[in-house]
Amino acid sequence: MSRIDESASRVAAVAMRSKRSVAVAESLTCGQLSSALGAAPDSAQWLRGAVVAYSADVKRQVLGVPEVPVVSEIAARAMAIGVRRLLGADVAVAVTGVGGPDPQDGEPAGSVWLAVHSEGGTSARHELFDGEPEVVLRRTVEVALDMVREAMDDSSS
Repeated sequence: MSRIDESASRVAAVAMRSKRSVAVAESLTCGQLSSALGAAPDSAQWLRGAVVAYSADVKRQVLGVPEVPVVSEIAARAMAIGVRRLLGADVAVAVTGVGGPDPQDGEPAGSVWLAVHSEGGTSARHELFDGEPEVVLRRTVEVALDMVREAMDDSSS
């Protein structure tokens, strides 16, 4: 079992135990994060859905991202807040970043913003991953899964 599969299974276990639902907003990972969660045990019971917002217009129109660079903390936080509201989830996770090989929005390849939003508030974090785009995407999914699990653990205690 891959690290991503193991992490998604841990999210599933916490979601089932805490009776919390999860929503996803993703750009950089273009569906990989929601696919990992959808393949986890009992996902039909806790996964509300996902918005793959690859275009800046979709981020703004659907998720409420303001007129800021889409690879930013503000954008990641807005994506998480927007998808939680849109899909009626208890916890939402969002990712936006630059897979590479070229920079975007003044950010270098491998620059990623992740955010988690729940009733308790919103947290965000920045990562700078080295490697080819496939490596950046894989590491982004791994970190996002860890963040959502930690947020669910924190809110259920």
